[in-house]
Formats: sequence, structure tokens, C-alpha cells
Amino acid sequence: MSAQDNSYDLAAIEKLNDEQLYALFVREAVSSDEIWILTDQYGSVMLNTEDEDCVPVWPYKKLAEAWATGEWEACKAEAISLSKWHSRWTPGLEDDEFAVVVCPTEGRDGLVVSPLELDKALKKRKQKQST
Repeated sequence: MSAQDNSYDLAAIEKLNDEQLYALFVREAVSSDEIWILTDQYGSVMLNTEDEDCVPVWPYKKLAEAWATGEWEACKAEAISLSKWHSRWTPGLEDDEFAVVVCPTEGRDGLVVSPLELDKALKKRKQKQST
């Protein structure tokens, strides 16, 4: 179990507003150098909002797994390194016109952001952390 899993507290996370949850996601993703997604036999799980097709992301494996219930119960949590996220996922999502939904949880849709916006926030946090 990683240090990230030890700090996982669903009750505390559920109390955060969207902006706080986004800040937590960025901080934890940079700290662990990974982003968690859910995959099935076809690849990454996708969600549809009213306006966007999205890839859901989480800062912790257990948080992603907690969301894998019902129709998603066969999905597996998969870590994507930040370097792979920056080099492949951001351009790929942009090219395919997909958005990212940050930390959807039970009863909460999560915050929808553009891949470029998320990429910029992650890089800014990484730079701030290294100085």
C-alpha cells in the first residue's frame, strides 16, 4: 500500500467543493507522479456529460476503485505516469476533443476541465514543488 493510499479518506474528500477537490487532485497527482484512470476491455472508461465526452481521473487508486461499481464493477484502476499523461494523454484527448472529469465520486459528477487546462495546472504545481 502506498503512502497515497494511507492518506485516502473518502469522508473528508466528499466534503470538499469542486475547486478544493481539483486542488487536491493536482497536488496528489504531482506528489505521486501519477494519475489514476479506470479501464475495461476496450480501454479507458469514458463518461458523457450534457456537453462533453470525458475521461474520469482520480489521485488515488482506492478512490478510482470506489467508483467502479454497478455497470463499472468489471473495470480496473490503472496508473498513468505524469510524463506519459503529458506526452500522450493530453495531446490525444485534445485531438479527440475529449475533456477530463476530475474525481467523480458517488453522488458527485466531478469537475470537468480541458486536457490543456489540467496539463497546465499539473506542470505549474510540479514547477512550484521543485523550487
